[in-house]
Amino acid sequence: MTTPSPPLTLEDYERLNPRCEVTHAGVTMVFATPSAFTRWRVDTLHDKEPWTLEWIATFPPDAVFLDVGANVGMYTIWAAMTRGVRVVAFEPEAQNYALLTRNIRFNRLDGRVKAYCAGLSDEAGLVDLHMADLRIGGSNHALGAARDFKDDPLAAQFVQGGIVFVLDRLVAEGRVPAPTHIKIDVDGIEPKVVAGARATLARPAVRSVLIETNPARADHRAMIETLTTLGFGYDPAQVARATRAEGPFKGMAEYVFAR
Repeated sequence: MTTPSPPLTLEDYERLNPRCEVTHAGVTMVFATPSAFTRWRVDTLHDKEPWTLEWIATFPPDAVFLDVGANVGMYTIWAAMTRGVRVVAFEPEAQNYALLTRNIRFNRLDGRVKAYCAGLSDEAGLVDLHMADLRIGGSNHALGAARDFKDDPLAAQFVQGGIVFVLDRLVAEGRVPAPTHIKIDVDGIEPKVVAGARATLARPAVRSVLIETNPARADHRAMIETLTTLGFGYDPAQVARATRAEGPFKGMAEYVFAR
């Protein structure tokens, strides 16, 4: 007769502290994976947005990367570890920010990466974060108005308090370093982030911006025009490769704007 295993105690559970390693070009990165969903984020890192990794691969070592909508930090860690760049990350959702911070600690990056539990927009202040997914590593939340990435009403599962800043003010006051490369993936309010970063984007030192873009929305089309006016261009072939052909994000793509 098999003796049953003793029940898992809370202390045993805490000691598990699951994590995964990813190695690229001889560099090993560690990611905390407290759930199946966060493990999925690690397992799909190379496949989910290969064009984002290709873009990061162009960063010189002296680059300053601004990750707006960092989630649990997959691209924050990748850029800091594989390119040796400085990173400033913004993530307003509390659970994701906690895991982002843990990933920074696991990789001993606190001297090179600074993360803030906040979002960016065109106005600073206290806001509601309407959460579409309560899982750690979840996304598609709405910061400010309860509207989803298609600008349709969002029925939130939970409303968290949040804070937003305006990038131009942060840079002008020296609160964050002027970036050279910016990623903006904030589930719909990308145009507001750009509106609050216009002076920063006008700086010649900003070499490229990757933005999750929905060309079906008028405000996103206007955002493309704004970036064009500021001297950025994009490669239609890159956009075509990144455009989703099916599913809820059909027609959306990460546009890489460069000058």
